Amino acid sequence: MTVHPLAEAPITLVRARRIRSLTDPEPEALAIAGERIVDAGGWDTLRGRFPRARQVDFGPATMVPGLNDAHAHPSLHTSEDLYVDLAPDRTPSATAVREALAGLAARTPAGEWVVGHNFDLSRTEGGDRIDRALLDEVSRHHPVLVIHYSYHAAVANSAALRAGGYGDDSADPVGGRLGRDAAGRLDGVVHERAWMEAYLGHGGRKALVPQPDLDTRVAALVRTLRRFNAAGVTSVCDAMVHPQDWRVYQEARRRGLLTARVGMLLWYEFFRHAAELGMCTGLGDEWLRFTGVKMMTDGASSGGTCLCTAAGRGIQLMPDEEIERTVREVHAAGSTVAVHANGDIAVGKVLAAIESAQHVVPGTRRHRIEHCSMADAATARRLRAAGVVPVPFGAFVHYHGHNFIAHYGKETAATMCPHRTFLAAGLTVPGSSDYPCGPLEPLLALRSMTTRQAQDGTVLGADERLSATEALHAYTVGSAYASGEEAVKGRLAPGMLADFVVLEQDPLTAEPARLDALRPLATWVGGQQVWAADEQQGEPS
Repeated sequence: MTVHPLAEAPITLVRARRIRSLTDPEPEALAIAGERIVDAGGWDTLRGRFPRARQVDFGPATMVPGLNDAHAHPSLHTSEDLYVDLAPDRTPSATAVREALAGLAARTPAGEWVVGHNFDLSRTEGGDRIDRALLDEVSRHHPVLVIHYSYHAAVANSAALRAGGYGDDSADPVGGRLGRDAAGRLDGVVHERAWMEAYLGHGGRKALVPQPDLDTRVAALVRTLRRFNAAGVTSVCDAMVHPQDWRVYQEARRRGLLTARVGMLLWYEFFRHAAELGMCTGLGDEWLRFTGVKMMTDGASSGGTCLCTAAGRGIQLMPDEEIERTVREVHAAGSTVAVHANGDIAVGKVLAAIESAQHVVPGTRRHRIEHCSMADAATARRLRAAGVVPVPFGAFVHYHGHNFIAHYGKETAATMCPHRTFLAAGLTVPGSSDYPCGPLEPLLALRSMTTRQAQDGTVLGADERLSATEALHAYTVGSAYASGEEAVKGRLAPGMLADFVVLEQDPLTAEPARLDALRPLATWVGGQQVWAADEQQGEPS
């Protein structure tokens, strides 16, 4: 008698009214052993095959593969315990911003930093300016810094400017810009490398912005990953990781606290040391993995600083020679380069650097261009020929459409985040939030990608719309492809990881404008439930 190799292994059978497995045919049920799906098919067939299996029936719900965010920044939230949240729903006016910061200053010893984050001028009532003068009103005894939601800019008071080494006679640093008033005096606004290097610790400088201890950061990471789980996310790529962030992830993995699988893009300034140790793309396991190397060439699309022809403006963060040298070094070392480029000029520069590196050192690398917000059909064909994966924003047309129009005009705004153009060129398209620079919920992104409708109802580029199936593919199959994990993620089939989300309705038959209203009921990672809509009820039975 031949014994089924899984007969003695603990098996869980799961089913729902519909399993959108992204396979053909769709199964009625799945069999899970350990972290993987080991069988799929009819419910009665699987029950007969595994008579001692635990059975989980989700009833009239729909199961889909775990949603995978190809580009977000969970580690940015691991410092949230030290910062005051200036999101528009909390501080809707300049007065509220000042009061929130003053409250933190009153609790902070003189000389220590007072930091606010998530500030969005475009959603502040009246659009009142937040500048050096207002922050000096908050305190002259503390360095005060307000971080823009995009993390591409900040506003500093006089003490913070001095701490960063800036005075009224300072020149703009390479890849950055210092804001000035009509008299030429610094107004406190610092863009791109002007604030990243002075305050975040890029460019080999010491970070001035305060960081919590390791235990506090791990606890904050756990909370952040739970937010992703609640939105149905089972995997996320952290798109800018420094060594201290790497340690936070490693510690969370060691303690068994990760509730989503994490890929890490190491900031390029640290790659040379990693390469010397033999570290490259793919290092790690299915929970925590070195995905590639991150660099940035231009500014923020929603902030109006991307390098593009449309508005004749933008900030180039890295000189051409630095772009070319870094891409070549990462490519030659056998790792994936993931380059932030929004505007068409920036995308062209990055693509040319990748093509050049491929010519000098032939070899297959699945390089990425993060955001790739402005790209026409010809550029899409070049991406396809070079094997480069564009990683466009999922929800930005909806959430930041008003900023796109304000900065670049409606005609250009209608072409941004060109999902349909990419698919038409034969590219695999991932889904990404860029959270906290945009909303993290993939279902809101699915609405944006299928309707192309901004928050005020304006439709931007109807011809770039995707079907619901294509949008779901982006947040599952597409994101897995972007990280080189399509063999184990993105579909629900034998051999794949048992990562899935249970939704109260079928996203492929729902009204596109209501996709963001669909409610996740449960999220499973590796065959275990990590989140449920009603935590008091525990796992479904």
